Amino acid sequence: MNIRIIAVGKIKEKYIQEGIKEFTKRLSRYCSLDIVEIDDEKAPESLSEKEMDMVKNKEGDKILSKIPQSSFVIALVIEGKQLSSEDLSIKMKELMINGINDISFVIGGSLGLSKDVINRSNFKLSFSKMTFPHQLMRLILLEQVYRGWRIMKGEPYHK
Repeated sequence: MNIRIIAVGKIKEKYIQEGIKEFTKRLSRYCSLDIVEIDDEKAPESLSEKEMDMVKNKEGDKILSKIPQSSFVIALVIEGKQLSSEDLSIKMKELMINGINDISFVIGGSLGLSKDVINRSNFKLSFSKMTFPHQLMRLILLEQVYRGWRIMKGEPYHK
């Protein structure tokens, strides 16, 4: 299974970098993992709705250029479906059973994802109704994907 995480922005915090490195190492025994960083668009604090859409569209175009045609796309959005860790594991297993061997998880920037990226997604996933920093979301996602593999393989970890 090829898993790609396409995320807007660089990870600046050392503790998040270390966590990502740890889960990348752990996941290497289960799948091929590629983390693709997209540069975030510089934007002032106060933007009009139109300006926000322009920023999201620019980031969205860069995201879409990194998604292979055959990839199953899972967009992380607040309004997506909330799954338990076990349900995410089942979802990944079902995708593999159905011949899907390439999954792209997409994490937007501070303004979220463009409509084009959301429309390209095959599944919309929400981790919570709360908003998380997009840098931290990358670490949380990696941990949950790792947990999903452990559950799928019947290995201890998730309890």
